[in-house]
Amino acid sequence: MPLLQPLTLETADEEGRELLGQVQKKYGFVPNLLGNLAHAPKTAQAYLTLGELLGETSFDATEQQVVLLAVSRYNRCEYCVGAHSAISAMQNLPADVIASIRDDQPIADEKLEALRAFTTKVVDQRGWLSEADSDAFLAAGYDQRQILEVILGVAMKTISNYTNHIAETELDAAFADFAWQGT
Repeated sequence: MPLLQPLTLETADEEGRELLGQVQKKYGFVPNLLGNLAHAPKTAQAYLTLGELLGETSFDATEQQVVLLAVSRYNRCEYCVGAHSAISAMQNLPADVIASIRDDQPIADEKLEALRAFTTKVVDQRGWLSEADSDAFLAAGYDQRQILEVILGVAMKTISNYTNHIAETELDAAFADFAWQGT
């Protein structure tokens, strides 16, 4: 049995209920991940705030989703790969980009592939990158600021990926068409 069960507007404490109410208003429903994070409202707030900050970075919507999907794919988070695949499709990311990340294959677009590869190396090597790793990322057209923006995305997804692993979070019906089984 999972360690956590998603809280709802009816079952959360006052702080969690307020946070879930904001999520409901913004998204039209409370994703199971946020229901789980509501057990620790400050953790949920941190996750949501990191997401807002990532949205304010120099990365466009496609690049943001590449980072989030790449981290989730590497960490084999079935919930986040499914959810971010659905979100990516809603944001009109090319289907081949989404499929490449889900299948752990190179992206045909060289710049996006450099971002996917760099993000994966950041997670895999826990930030201990070689000069060649950084040089390849920079040579693809990214800059030093974006190295740190990748780390922001990694931090955000670490919160959700680990929460979903511990909680065995069930994928929401809204994302069901993009369910993914980790390999």
